[in-house]
Amino acid sequence: MSGLELFSAGMSFDEFVNTDTSTYRDKTLEVLNSINFEEEYIEKIRTIDKIINTLVCAEMWCPDCMINVPVLEKMREYNSNIKISIVKKGGNEAFFSQYTQNGIVKIPTFVFYNEDFKELGSFVEHPKKVTEIISKGNQPNIIVTMRKYRKGEYAQETLRDILEII
Repeated sequence: MSGLELFSAGMSFDEFVNTDTSTYRDKTLEVLNSINFEEEYIEKIRTIDKIINTLVCAEMWCPDCMINVPVLEKMREYNSNIKISIVKKGGNEAFFSQYTQNGIVKIPTFVFYNEDFKELGSFVEHPKKVTEIISKGNQPNIIVTMRKYRKGEYAQETLRDILEII
């Protein structure tokens, strides 16, 4: 299956969130509602003047998805040129295997395409800043960072990474 075919078969953010009726849905919406991008980033989002198709591999139960997928939705709220289509990991591993880390398909994985479905790049699991902190192996720093990350405090870092790609 191609990126376009998967994109066409996917679901919207609202459909994705409504695949759960309790804790995961509530946490995802809580993160969405708590995202406050700095004004300069809101302007960058608003000035995107081309279609950006974003194919998302995610699962509702995944903590990283509850943190990062709302960043895309917030971007879409600011600019309708940003299109989102979410597919489940299960059954789509073959397609997303090209974006693996150490041979494992991580979620969320975002694959960005232009309006002609030419790939622009991808985002996998965590923002770069979080990945860098984890890779340094300093356990106290990792614990503090992950607590902040799980609260959505790195949403703007995810946004920065996405803006670099698109």
